[in-house]
Amino acid sequence: MPAKEYRKAKTGLAVVALFMLFAGEAIRNLVGWDIFMGLSVVLTLIYIVVIFRARHLIHWRSIPFWLAFFSLWAVASLLWAYSPPNTALTLWPFVEVTIAGVGIALTLPWGDFVRALGTTLRWILGLSLVFELWVAVFVGHAIYPVWVDTSEGKIPAVYQWSRNLLFEGGPIQGIVGNRNQLGFIAVIALIIFFVQLADKTVWRSWGFIWVGLSLFTIAFTRSATDLIALVVVMVVAVFALWARAVPQSKRRPLYFTAAGLVFFAAVFITFAQGFLLNLLGKSEDLTGRSDTWAAVAELAQQRPIFGWGWLSPWVPWLEPFNNLAVHNGVHYLQAHNTWLDVWLQVGYIGVIALAFAMIGLLWRSWFIAVDRPRWDLVEERPYSANSLVPVLITAALLTQSFAESQLIVQSGWALVVALSLTVMVPTRITKALR
Repeated sequence: MPAKEYRKAKTGLAVVALFMLFAGEAIRNLVGWDIFMGLSVVLTLIYIVVIFRARHLIHWRSIPFWLAFFSLWAVASLLWAYSPPNTALTLWPFVEVTIAGVGIALTLPWGDFVRALGTTLRWILGLSLVFELWVAVFVGHAIYPVWVDTSEGKIPAVYQWSRNLLFEGGPIQGIVGNRNQLGFIAVIALIIFFVQLADKTVWRSWGFIWVGLSLFTIAFTRSATDLIALVVVMVVAVFALWARAVPQSKRRPLYFTAAGLVFFAAVFITFAQGFLLNLLGKSEDLTGRSDTWAAVAELAQQRPIFGWGWLSPWVPWLEPFNNLAVHNGVHYLQAHNTWLDVWLQVGYIGVIALAFAMIGLLWRSWFIAVDRPRWDLVEERPYSANSLVPVLITAALLTQSFAESQLIVQSGWALVVALSLTVMVPTRITKALR
């Protein structure tokens, strides 16, 4: 196969993988779990072959230690798991996602990765808005996934694929069937679309149209978590641009200002919780999250060091996990907090490993964003908006991790793996900016 066609094939494969990672729920809701799992296995096998063929590109010494440790620790939890069969069942998707993240990072140049991510998010946002419009205009009522049996009486609204609320101002859920996930997709999309506009890799008019659609989606999902994530991303972007504007030796005021802002935010959140929750339209129990967090923490304290074994998401038939988060008769399968979920499943050791992995990713992403690209003797190479992507996505993921467990499953974990492997070899990004 010619090199150009091979490159297009790898990019196309990445788009398919990213679509399944970000919008897997859409496929499951449309054709059912069996077909989705079959497609996942096929895609995993393809990426295993791709990784094997590209094994010479692996920089073994550049593999992030804490990322590898956390991944292996999660797999090793099978040895002490409360329910080894169920842990094995949920470890397989974790391994699949990890393989996809490694394959994307290993075989796709940085510019192609950003392009593939942008293409994927355009498809998801576009299909989501068309889907919600179709439900509102032609269906006229809420609809359920194909795997939900609606013949057994009233089904809780949380299982609805679309709630038919587009003309009521939302919240809309799009093809992913979850407003928080759709809103977060729109946040990541905004990052990519603005970067592509700044680097002039998309037509200006189309770029602004997609920016507008992303903002519309965030507004109509009415997700406080994603709104906060967007604010954090904007703040990080401002500080990164500030850092670019001053020499490295004169960045001390910037870091003092950032530390002061973090301190102020922590104090404000601590002493003005009621005001903040009212502003975001949230109840004092954070839509049931506080009860869930208390129940998860209580269970985690029974096995605090090693945890109960990997279970992401929780399996709905296994006690005591099936009753940890029950609201209005609905059994939720996550802690709505990545760090509590990790503590529950793989203990303090897992929490420490993941924390160091994310700190390392944030640290290296920051300096890739604010330092001039340098792969030769030229010291004044121009900045590129493209190099802002890792730190902005990492900031969004970390913000979301305190209200959702998406960081360790599906698209969240795939992004962590792909970005971690990429930033550990900075020339993969800087050389892509030539």
